[in-house]
Amino acid sequence: MSPQLAALLAGLLGLAFGSFANLVIHRVPRGESLVRPASRCPACQAPVAWRDNLPVLGWLLLRGRCRACRAPIGARYLLVELGMGLLWALLALRLVQAGLGWAVPAYLALAFVCVVLAVIDASTRLLPNRITYPAFPIVLGLLLVASVGLGDLGRLGRGLLAAVAVGGLFLALALVSPGGMGLGDVKLAPTLGLALGWLSWGAVAFGVFAGFLLGGLAGLAAIAVLGLTRKSLLPFGPWLVAGALLGVLAGADVAAWYARSLIGS
Repeated sequence: MSPQLAALLAGLLGLAFGSFANLVIHRVPRGESLVRPASRCPACQAPVAWRDNLPVLGWLLLRGRCRACRAPIGARYLLVELGMGLLWALLALRLVQAGLGWAVPAYLALAFVCVVLAVIDASTRLLPNRITYPAFPIVLGLLLVASVGLGDLGRLGRGLLAAVAVGGLFLALALVSPGGMGLGDVKLAPTLGLALGWLSWGAVAFGVFAGFLLGGLAGLAAIAVLGLTRKSLLPFGPWLVAGALLGVLAGADVAAWYARSLIGS
């Protein structure tokens, strides 16, 4: 399959999974079932018709309002669907171009988890155990299949070492500065380390660095624009997962460029 076709198919599938991601984002923090009841309007509890559940198109046709009570449906639903579709397309394109097509399911699953957790953490300052705990074995299993398919189990070994290293780093930071690092971040870190390490150590370094850089810049912006203090608690999860996804997409290339620059100088 060509990289372009893989990206197209993954992008379309990502739109559908973005719709499911919105369900997870809404229900998991409330402790609700993901199976029952069927999708309902949060305002009037009217069931959502199948045609209104169509990714992107449903929101646009409804003009962002419930068909029954006309209560507004937040633009977040549309953005999550579009974001998931775009992210899945970019990941599939990148991995297939790199000859790592076997790994596409693992990184699509990782992206799903990252998007869901980023939105939940931004709105509730929580990274729920219902998502962080199963994420590691799911990604591990999919990367095991990819390693066998590629005939390269060394990648999995490196990923497990990175999971321990990144998890240990975040645990140490949480112990040293309990107010600066939440336990949810610590629980998520091994999954991100595993996925980045499977690709390369350069991806690990870039992904972790990018997460802290983005989080730091967001904190400075919050102080400057919103008037928050240094002691204000800001969710780190969105920046942690953003850094990891940047590491997957570009970490190895950036690390290789940096190494060449050092040698050249």
